[in-house]
Amino acid sequence: MSGPVEIVLIVAAVGYLMVRRMIGEPAQAKQMLILPAILSVVGLSTVSGDVKTAASLVFLIGTAAISVVLGVLRGYSVRISRRDGTAFVRYTPVTVGLWVANIVVKIGVNVALDAFAPQDSGGVSNSMLLTIGVGILAEGLVVLYRALRAGHQVMWTRGSDGAPGQTSPLLDNIQRNLTGRPSEWNTQSAHDAGQTRRNLVP
Repeated sequence: MSGPVEIVLIVAAVGYLMVRRMIGEPAQAKQMLILPAILSVVGLSTVSGDVKTAASLVFLIGTAAISVVLGVLRGYSVRISRRDGTAFVRYTPVTVGLWVANIVVKIGVNVALDAFAPQDSGGVSNSMLLTIGVGILAEGLVVLYRALRAGHQVMWTRGSDGAPGQTSPLLDNIQRNLTGRPSEWNTQSAHDAGQTRRNLVP
């Protein structure tokens, strides 16, 4: 089984994420992509030496796949709106329910394997970090896709000390390909720039 410290850290991280997104926060691509990707890589490195049988590999892939599916469903259940010109995301009761289901399934698989096939439980019992990471990554990808498809501006990361958020040319290009038009943020920026140029012309 995963160590007590790891379990406490994972529960604390998930709880912090859920509280923030139940309250609502601006969508930040860096937070939605980079952090869960790092969790997934660290989790994979943790279990890589513990998967010793074909059955344990199948169970590991299966639990990771379930987490991805539930992450995708969570991504579609998140409420996305526009606030201050950028995408604003908020968890719904359905999102929270899917999170609970994800954790229950993971714990249930671990307990069942330890009870009925302890020889195949290697790797799976220590894969909480991996499955949580890939689930959050899948959720973030769906939320970003929906926000960009709807034409909302998505920041790469929030600015600090009142500074404006940083945008991403890659995200802007993806949005242009999805919608056939630039984001509302870029459209407004271009309009403001054009207005400034017109005001400067004698």
